[in-house]
Amino acid sequence: MSGYLAEDEVIDHSHPAITALAARLRADNPGTTDFARAAFDFTRDEVKHSMDIADPVVTVTASEVLEQGAGLCFAKSHLLTALLRAEGVPAGLCYQKLSNGRGGHFLHGMVAIQLDGRWYRQDPRGDKPGVTTEFSLTDERLAYHPREELGEADLEPILASPDPGLVAALRNADNTIDLVLNDGLPADLTTRDDLPRTELPG
Repeated sequence: MSGYLAEDEVIDHSHPAITALAARLRADNPGTTDFARAAFDFTRDEVKHSMDIADPVVTVTASEVLEQGAGLCFAKSHLLTALLRAEGVPAGLCYQKLSNGRGGHFLHGMVAIQLDGRWYRQDPRGDKPGVTTEFSLTDERLAYHPREELGEADLEPILASPDPGLVAALRNADNTIDLVLNDGLPADLTTRDDLPRTELPG
């Protein structure tokens, strides 16, 4: 589990703003599951999805997301992962492959949290008309449900670090809105055998 508690340049969970927020959420919610739910609710509700508010600022690292108060699904997932790891809760990144409606695909980012020895996928994207997400340890309450007929899919690995191809796409962009509308997001995961990973639960 060490990889799912580790810090890297994106999941910068030792940043003072991250540790302070995580400690406050934990103090108000001392139980591990309650803390995980509070971290999820904060990320879903208090950090806005860039496309929902037309915010062009590109955020990548967890601390950038917290400072800006906005990010794409991936960025919000980086923040949630950092908050959880800051308080010792194992968490990783997982993805879906979704249709862009024009014959292509793009990645959608989420978080997998390990509680009581099991992995649970959570989607902190944020709600909008037609999209509702909730923290759940029973049935998954995700923003999107892949449609096989459109080539959509849940991608299997839970990564300890963000997909490098996705991070590169974000780092190379100077406008979040343009990145999304011009199909600048990767359509699949980068193949890297050296990245810590586990498989999604059946």
